[in-house]
Order: sequence, then C-alpha cells, then structure tokens
Amino acid sequence: MYFKDGNRILFLKDKVEGEGAEAGLVEPLTNWWDDIPWQGIAREGGVEFPKSKKPEKIIKRILEMSTDPGDWVLDSFAGSGTTGAVAQDMGRRWILVEMESDICHNVTVQRLTRAIQGYESKNSNGGKKVVGPGEGFRFCTLAEPLFDEQGNIAGQVRFADLAAHVFFAHTGQPLPKRTGKPSPLLGVHKGVAVYLLFNGIMGDRRVDGGNVLTGPVLAAFAPQDGPRVIFGEGCRLGAARLRREGIVFKQIPYEIKVG
Repeated sequence: MYFKDGNRILFLKDKVEGEGAEAGLVEPLTNWWDDIPWQGIAREGGVEFPKSKKPEKIIKRILEMSTDPGDWVLDSFAGSGTTGAVAQDMGRRWILVEMESDICHNVTVQRLTRAIQGYESKNSNGGKKVVGPGEGFRFCTLAEPLFDEQGNIAGQVRFADLAAHVFFAHTGQPLPKRTGKPSPLLGVHKGVAVYLLFNGIMGDRRVDGGNVLTGPVLAAFAPQDGPRVIFGEGCRLGAARLRREGIVFKQIPYEIKVG
C-alpha cells in the first residue's frame, strides 16, 4: 500500500518487528535501497544478462511493495523477461509485452520457459538444479487493431476477428470453436445465444443486406430456444417485435465493448 505526501509517493514496509514503542508500526520505505548489492546483480536467474536494466532483486522488491500473491503484473517492455520470471516465482500472474520479434522469440520466451520448467543455475560454486513450478503461459501475437482512431471498425477486419472480440467482450469467455458452414451464431453462454451480423456473413454484402437485422434475416436464422443478443449494423425490427422474439439488439460499432 502507499500514500501521497506532497509530490512524493511513500511506499510502506511491513510492520516493525521487536518490542518497544516502534513495534507493530508501519514505516515508509524510501528509494534508498542500500541493502541490495549492485555488482553482478544482472546475472541472476541462471542466465547472464549483462545489459539487463531490471535485475531480479529490484523487481522482487517492487512487487513485494505493490502486489499480493495472485495479482496481475503488467510489463509493457518485457525485454529479457525478468519481470515475468520474478512474478512467476512470487505467485503472481503476469502479462508481458515485447515489440521486437527477435527478442521476444529468442530471449523473452526462452527465459520464461526456463523459469517455469526449471534450469541449471550457474555460479562460482558450481551449478545447481532449480525446479520450476511446471505451469505454462500463452504466447500471443497481436493482429491489426479492430477499431480505428474514431472508434469505427477498421476496414481490414474479418468476421472471425470481430466475432472473437464480440463474444469475449460480451461473455468473458473465448469464442467456441466454429465448425460447419459460416453462421452469424457465435455461441450460447448461460442460455443466451450471441449473434453477429457483419461482413456479409448471411451471404448478402449489400449495404442494407445481411448486416442489418430484418424480418427475412431473422427468419433465415437456425431455430434457437431462449433469449438472443444480436450485434449488427442496423435493425429494422420494432421494439415490440424484438421483445416478442426475446431479442436484445446491439448496434455495431457503438455497443461493442472496446476495453
């Protein structure tokens, strides 16, 4: 935890141990960390990273001050993956972002794999086996943005890309695996069917065609019991018809969650 003091932010240490008037009190932690040796600090973690700007002991100190086990840790400049390795060891969950593809594949991923699966440490006293937790992580490559600067759907976006985002943003779950012929039905979550009318999924690419919910478009849907949420560019059905059909219509892009 922390509090602001003028223009400064003071992080708090654990309670003071021992006896006397100071025992049990919480004292501020300054930015003068003379208890951490700097020489050779960039060679931790079983692999030498002589140019590392994020030594493990510093990252651990920061995470101890600002997070608890199970919290998410975000590092937008992953580099060698030190933050993820330390967070993993401390029982934190993590998201790392690295823009340089070569560094990501050849350095970051390798470091995190060793941190999770275990590695042979190297030091002056000989190596020792460090056992990792044996868990895993998901490696993702970002695609082109779904939305432009004005919040409109970008021109290059495909149905599958927008469908994955719409279903996850609406339900919090990944898009179910799609089989068979193209369909506007994305999936059913907690008894509610989720549909997307976009990019001519109904086979009609006219401006007022299959991207707009009309009577004929609705009639072309496969039978579906229960309530439905339909995302589309427009709706020609009245409010009474929508209620009768058990439909909640959401216009895209305005009613798509983007964050």
